[in-house]
Parts: sequence; structure tokens; C-alpha cells
Amino acid sequence: MRRFRITMAAVLCVPAFLAAQEAPINSALLDHLAGRWVLQGTIAGQQSTHDVDAAWVLDHHYLRIHEISREKNAQGKPAYEATVYVGWNDGPKKFAAVWLDVYGGLAAESIGVADAKENEIFFNFRDEKGEPVDSNDFVFDPQTDTWQWKIDNYDKGVAKPFARVTLRRP
Repeated sequence: MRRFRITMAAVLCVPAFLAAQEAPINSALLDHLAGRWVLQGTIAGQQSTHDVDAAWVLDHHYLRIHEISREKNAQGKPAYEATVYVGWNDGPKKFAAVWLDVYGGLAAESIGVADAKENEIFFNFRDEKGEPVDSNDFVFDPQTDTWQWKIDNYDKGVAKPFARVTLRRP
């Protein structure tokens, strides 16, 4: 009987969840980012090459970006790997990104927010006090079908260049 009550409660709640569900993302800009890329440029003062695969997931609600470096660490594993989920918040009309990488830890600064612009998504990542810690500017060039990523770290409110990379299709 208990199992029946739990099942019925779950079935009755489904319509409420469905009614609150946001529509899938309709973003021509993010559509341009979907696909396979080779990322090359300077990261932390070093030349680097990464493979990037971006795909729509979870019923087109998020663009999942998987980034993995070709450079290896001392254990022979990729020196860097990240999975980033980019979504859209319809209320404030902003993009949001959750950046998960090999450095671990999920905190306020793992989530970036960006205004919608024609060919640019400028994510700001802040700590729990609202202070800037990182920014990541994604800029699409429709003429060359490339992306520029400019990543800055902040030290006492001052932006310091961390990465300047270009994404090209292989």
C-alpha cells in the first residue's frame, strides 16, 4: 500500500513539473558553437591545444561543452579537462554557464552569467560575496566560422589575462 501511495504521489506531481518546464533554448549563436573544434592559443603563458566537442543535451536545454587538452600531465592523463553546461534563464534574459573541471569543487565561482548579445557571450564568474573572480568572453566570427575565447582572472578587482585561444573546426 505504501508503494502505491508513493507512486500515485509521483504521478500526480508530474503535470506540475511539466507546467513549470522552460522551453528548449533557441539560440542561433549557441547553434554556431555546437560541433567539434580544435582550441589553440596561450593558456597560463603556455601554448596549448585542446579538443572541444559541443552538443545540445537534456532536450536542447543546455549546450554541453567538453574540453580536453592534448598536453599530458606527469601521470599521462590530459593536463586539463572540463565540461561546461551553458543554459538560458528566460526570466532575466541571461545565459548561465556551470564550469566543471579537473580542479574540482563546486562553488559560486563555478557559475557564470552573461547577457545575450549578437555574436558574443561574456560570462562573469563571481565568488559568494559577488566579487569578480574570472571572466570568459566567447566571441563568434561569422566570416571565418571561428570563436575567440578570452579568459581573465581577477586579483583584487583587476583583470589579468589568463587565456587567449581560438576555436577552429578540424
